[in-house]
Amino acid sequence: MSGHYTPLLISLGVVSCAVAVVLAHLIGATDDEGLPLHIFAGLPVYLAWLLREIVMSNIATGKIILFGKARPTLFTATATQRTAAGIATYANSITLTPGTVTIEMDANSDDGHDFLVHALDQSFADDVESGQMDRRVTALEGGGST
Repeated sequence: MSGHYTPLLISLGVVSCAVAVVLAHLIGATDDEGLPLHIFAGLPVYLAWLLREIVMSNIATGKIILFGKARPTLFTATATQRTAAGIATYANSITLTPGTVTIEMDANSDDGHDFLVHALDQSFADDVESGQMDRRVTALEGGGST
């Protein structure tokens, strides 16, 4: 952050990072979920798909706002992801898509999670309930295909 990039400062920074990682590992502060490296292979495809969904939802939300045809609804979406990172990715993907907001999460009895979702219009709810986003996040986490 100082703007000084001498070999000494860079090497001390690398050594400091390495020592911090080793110490974190020794005290058991690292786990399999810390940085799930296996998702990086599918991440660009998922992010491209999510960006497309965000743009399409923005257009649909704009039409609803301009023409005043909102039909708000609350519904439940079930998450099939196995990891905390997958569940968080799914909940955040729903919220990132305009017109939908993940309000609450409950663990259901089938070892999954249910999200209470608010949608600006029933068409947004139908999109989430189709399960396409859930399947894509599950595939991203390593549990299936898109």
